[in-house]
Amino acid sequence: MKNNTNNLIDSDHLENQNNQHTHYNLEFLGNGKEWFKIIIINWLLTILTLGIYYPWARAKSLRYMYGKTVLNNEHFHFSGTGKEMFRGFIKVILGYVLLSVLIVVISLITPILAGVVLYLVVFLFIPFAIHGSFKYKMSRTSYRGIRFGYRGERKEFILNFIKWVFLTIITLGIYSFWLEMNVRKYTHENIRYGDVEFTNTSDGGDWFGVMFFGYIKTIFSFGIYVFWWQRDIFDYYINNIGMKKGDQIVKCHSTATGGDFFELIIGNLFIIIFSFGLGIAWVDIRTQKFIFEHIKMEGNINFSEISQTEEEYKDAFGEDAMDFFEIEI
Repeated sequence: MKNNTNNLIDSDHLENQNNQHTHYNLEFLGNGKEWFKIIIINWLLTILTLGIYYPWARAKSLRYMYGKTVLNNEHFHFSGTGKEMFRGFIKVILGYVLLSVLIVVISLITPILAGVVLYLVVFLFIPFAIHGSFKYKMSRTSYRGIRFGYRGERKEFILNFIKWVFLTIITLGIYSFWLEMNVRKYTHENIRYGDVEFTNTSDGGDWFGVMFFGYIKTIFSFGIYVFWWQRDIFDYYINNIGMKKGDQIVKCHSTATGGDFFELIIGNLFIIIFSFGLGIAWVDIRTQKFIFEHIKMEGNINFSEISQTEEEYKDAFGEDAMDFFEIEI
């Protein structure tokens, strides 16, 4: 009887431990002056080297931004190098040159076919670049010495992307809301932090509602609702992401308001105008701080118990391609 009682007490204790929720402190400690120096130096060196320094500039910028991101007083770390990104950059440039030559040659024969080939290559290139970017950037990101990783399958993602684009075309663009959320959901759910899995509960129908009603309300309010529309978008992005490790979870919640976005956007606008554009570094930092200050994380995952599971991946082609063609997720 005594053993049974002790077992019940131990079970209750474990259950209470699992049900305890921790508040995680996420913050960004970047400084406008520091970031301005990085931007200026990167810009000057890139010009002086006729663009060759750009991959090193990109790596330096990412190291700063990741290094200034802090969770529970522990900094994130980006270990990607300019050398890795330079290799990817060269691949992108060579691919771009070869494609340009191919299009010119085909256009001399038949301009229509050249246009079809161009759109087809670009269309297939986007999911390829997205996949490569996630695989590289996640592999080179770490927290508390544990690497992130991306387990999406390139072939699977490309085939899904083709299907989603086809549905977007035959629905005259309506399915684009589902396409966007499908891409976010697929990529996020394939991110790993050690043995922690990321989750995303986004849905195209819900996203359509956010965008449609936000647009209508903004029109009927003569543009005033646009700040609350930005809040709705931010809420949807943040409230649908989380993490899990077995039965343990972490959920994210947005705490931003329409008034907060009004202060951020108008403040940023004034900084850029009155600094003649030189204040863009302070705008970047101000925006990053705003994002992290308005993300609330709660759950019961103990980050000190995470196991390393992900391998290194050093091919930066996808990341460079995403940056070169300004493709954003």
